[in-house]
Amino acid sequence: MKKILITCLALGFFFTSCEFDKGFEEMNVNPNSAAQVGVATKITKLQTDISGSRYENWRNSLIYNSTIVQHHAENNWWAGDTYNRNDDWSFAQWNQAYGGMVKGVQDIIHQLETEGDTGTHMGIARILRVFIFHRVTDLYGDCPYSEAGKGYIDGILKPKYDKQQDIYMDMLKELEEAVAQISGDGALGGADVMFAGSAAKWKAFGNSMMLRLAMRLTAADAATAQAWAVKAIGGGTMTSNDHIAAVKHGDGSSGRRNGHGEVFLVDQGSRISTTFMSRMTGDPRKTRLFMRAGDKSQAEADLVGMVNGLKNDPYTDLDGNAIPAAGDTSVYAMVATELQSLTAPMVLQTYAEVEFLKAEAAIRGWISTSDKDHYEAGVTAGMKMLEGIYGTAPITDAEISAFLAGDGAYKAGGTVAERWEQVMDQYFIATYLNEYEAFSNWRRSGFPTITATRHPNSYTGGKIMVRMIYPTAESGSNAENYAAAVANQGADSYTTPVWWDK
Repeated sequence: MKKILITCLALGFFFTSCEFDKGFEEMNVNPNSAAQVGVATKITKLQTDISGSRYENWRNSLIYNSTIVQHHAENNWWAGDTYNRNDDWSFAQWNQAYGGMVKGVQDIIHQLETEGDTGTHMGIARILRVFIFHRVTDLYGDCPYSEAGKGYIDGILKPKYDKQQDIYMDMLKELEEAVAQISGDGALGGADVMFAGSAAKWKAFGNSMMLRLAMRLTAADAATAQAWAVKAIGGGTMTSNDHIAAVKHGDGSSGRRNGHGEVFLVDQGSRISTTFMSRMTGDPRKTRLFMRAGDKSQAEADLVGMVNGLKNDPYTDLDGNAIPAAGDTSVYAMVATELQSLTAPMVLQTYAEVEFLKAEAAIRGWISTSDKDHYEAGVTAGMKMLEGIYGTAPITDAEISAFLAGDGAYKAGGTVAERWEQVMDQYFIATYLNEYEAFSNWRRSGFPTITATRHPNSYTGGKIMVRMIYPTAESGSNAENYAAAVANQGADSYTTPVWWDK
């Protein structure tokens, strides 16, 4: 009985400490503890942490990212589409990553090293580590990376901020090596709530992530982008919707719910932006993704977008234009009921995204396959995946064919710029509710074209936000390294671009 009690207390300490300790001083659990928790249990928790709670999915993903890129509009208090400052919201992903995810993955890697498990499980852990850090660096730029999460192991309490360029080069290397380490399905089974331990799917995800990161560098370092994109595609990326990287949420019980679903459970205020809706002409996804807020009608004629920047009261914008009050927002479209599910998988990367990135690579002449074929495969996958992920009404082959022959027909004879924009507009649609990626790819590509709102109280003076700011505590608790990051990257401002955003 005494042994059982001790084990329960140890498990309880592990889970609570990872969630509530957000400082760098305790960046790891004790790897020499007699009550060491098994790697399988830790992998489950880490993947659930990466999926995210209501906290960061509300603040970073939806309030900021989804409205900055104008998937959503919101007339009340959301900050993103009128560029207002809210520190708690801006810091949310940083706090969650360094407070739990980074500690968790470093602990797993240390435990695997200690146990001599350097094969498939280590490869999986390294891929997850890259995913965690790529999301952080894409939002904030330079950040603790090489020394992060090593407070207990190496006694590093004030980790340096690595330059984003260096972080990217190392993440690409990590993915290449991680994929090579995966040689069999391993022993995780159902504890792996992404791929149930499937080596083939983890390899495809690792290479697909490599492609995503490679294409992020197109403006900053095209030669490096091309080399890694070709390597990723040659290594074997996702080939169907069966390869979608998503964290499963089971029955939606407390602690295992979809973070976006938890937001929609308590906040029904967001609407679909006219920027998004204008790109849905003739698209059968329109009647699956959206519903009219007032009566939940999904009839196409009832689905109208709301202009970004509207508020409850009228105002005069920074350019002297009279902006009317939002009025009755129940007439506008919002996210459909199926996509608000607490049990829906949280998507990290899809096969549709991979096909659109391949289409871009083909447009750039980096690969010899057809950009038109990749575009059409991406559109098809993006339409078919909605039923599998969210349980929406299926989109038929006939509907897809009609779209690809009509409003969605590929501009095969168009200019490079026209074809790239068309592909990126589809990427924008396919990444709805994957708002971290939508925000990053918009900054990287410039598509879709977004018009800034000009509210007089905008913290940025009416300029679109292009990064999140560092937590204010960093300038005190890690002052020297924070100052070095600002000196390298530029002012700690919402309008200072990250390295790859040229």
